[in-house]
Amino acid sequence: MIELKNVSKSYRQGTEVISVLSNVNLIINEGERVAIIGASGSGKSTLISLMSGMDKPDSGEVCIAGKDISLLSESQIAELRNKEIAIIFQSFELVPSFSALENVMLPLDIRKTPSKVPAKKALEEVGLSHRLEHLPSMLSGGEEQRVAIARALVQGPKILFADEPTGNLDRATGAQVLSLIEKASVGTSRTLVIITHDREIAQGMDRILEIKDGQVTEITP
Repeated sequence: MIELKNVSKSYRQGTEVISVLSNVNLIINEGERVAIIGASGSGKSTLISLMSGMDKPDSGEVCIAGKDISLLSESQIAELRNKEIAIIFQSFELVPSFSALENVMLPLDIRKTPSKVPAKKALEEVGLSHRLEHLPSMLSGGEEQRVAIARALVQGPKILFADEPTGNLDRATGAQVLSLIEKASVGTSRTLVIITHDREIAQGMDRILEIKDGQVTEITP
């Protein structure tokens, strides 16, 4: 489902070039649940940005279902993300002036298939059928993250990325959110890639990948 071939990525800070990933080779199969761990600044979010098409590598290939997405146009990348890829962020990334229902409908609006029915169903599945018209400012952090999960799932993505999805939540709420994310992948062909600092969360996945010194290695759960 996801394959990286000799992928390298660096960033420039002033006159300094900082290498983040160096000749990374990686395969994630369809339906796998994979955790990515590593120290802060090691390149975890960069890796997800490359795999999701939000950024392009300096060199190498990033392939989704055999297609090198780094060669796609911006419009083709946007279409791929809207149809096959969803991302859950640590900071929720909700539109403040939109209700919970409107936030969940966003991917459907972009796809030009606006409908309240699947959006309401997605919110019901995350336990927020009673919060449809609430703005993000009227919701708790856990509820905001559940809206973000509903928004990610409403489009029926084949690949779900989660970037520290419980990082801004207390442990009990984080456990509830994680359970919803896992439920969305267990027993399906959906691929889940989750960034986490929590070893307990990582050990619940099928595989654990660690980023260190620009390299990605697999470690035993």
